[in-house]
Amino acid sequence: MTATVVPAGDLGLRERLRPLLPVLRWVLALLGALGIFSVLLAMKGADPLSTYQGMWQSTFQRQRSLEEIVIQMTPLILGALAVAVPARAGLTNVGGEGQILIGAVAACGIYLALGDGAAPGLVLVAMILASALAGAAWAGLAAAMRLITGVNEAISTLLLNFVALDVLLFLIYQPWREDPVGQPTTKELADLDKLPVLTGTRINVGIVLALVAVVLVAYLLNRTRWGFRMSVAGGNAEAARRSGLKVWVLVLSALMIGGALAGLAGMIQFAGVEYKLRPGFGSQLGYTAFLACWLARHRPSMIVIAAFVFAALSVAGDSLQLDSGLPAASVNVLTALILIAVLGFTATRKKAGS
Repeated sequence: MTATVVPAGDLGLRERLRPLLPVLRWVLALLGALGIFSVLLAMKGADPLSTYQGMWQSTFQRQRSLEEIVIQMTPLILGALAVAVPARAGLTNVGGEGQILIGAVAACGIYLALGDGAAPGLVLVAMILASALAGAAWAGLAAAMRLITGVNEAISTLLLNFVALDVLLFLIYQPWREDPVGQPTTKELADLDKLPVLTGTRINVGIVLALVAVVLVAYLLNRTRWGFRMSVAGGNAEAARRSGLKVWVLVLSALMIGGALAGLAGMIQFAGVEYKLRPGFGSQLGYTAFLACWLARHRPSMIVIAAFVFAALSVAGDSLQLDSGLPAASVNVLTALILIAVLGFTATRKKAGS
């Protein structure tokens, strides 16, 4: 058998280009998604180039749109972190939607209990603590079901979403309903109890809390013993158990910390965006955050970028409807194409037999 000799120059070129391969795959995946969406736009009678130009201008060249992107990405960051923390322990938290709703319910309950006479700062602090504790407790139910009865957390967290929605609907239709005749909503949050906004903008300080949470989660996962033990348990739970690690503690803490982050997202959506509970509260924030976390490969730093992308696509949907005459939901098709392309064609493939 004759051995194939690779010239040294070619080998050096391959090594230099290797770090660029992931970037190249990302670019090709995004271009492929945009290409398919362009075909769909043309089939609908819209000019793809004009449509993309209008989306860019209306999304990134207007201050109000940029502010809206930051506002929308704030709860997405926290909701995605709620998925990333359990993922380090090998757990799948699909319950961000319910944990966000329960966090908002807890925040609203604190506001209604304390009333308008309490100090505004006290109300905000109480809402933050209550929402985080409520989200943690809600995720703790799924952790308990996994540890005691062996129910997979992906199933339990998903089903708990519907229970959380029923809890919210019961409250706004019955005991917390402000107007028995009008729309089923709670009392609107008083101005003094709303999250403060950054000077000269509509952006609430929730974005600061979200970015601080990103730094803290990254530190906990990558720089602490707890994070290391989480990764060990996530890689092989049985080996971790035989090594003396308390896997049940890691499972419980991972899901509850994730739930606390999602609950905080619910409080920010309540006190910084919507100011009252209503039937459509949150508009699928938890599910979108779940996708954002997967797009970021569960990495806290990349979650900020993924949340920005999803928020920008949401704002761009208005341009599709107003400027191109297409349904705003058309942007969901583009979002799906981007997810399929990126997740399908940028994953690191294992060599056969490895």
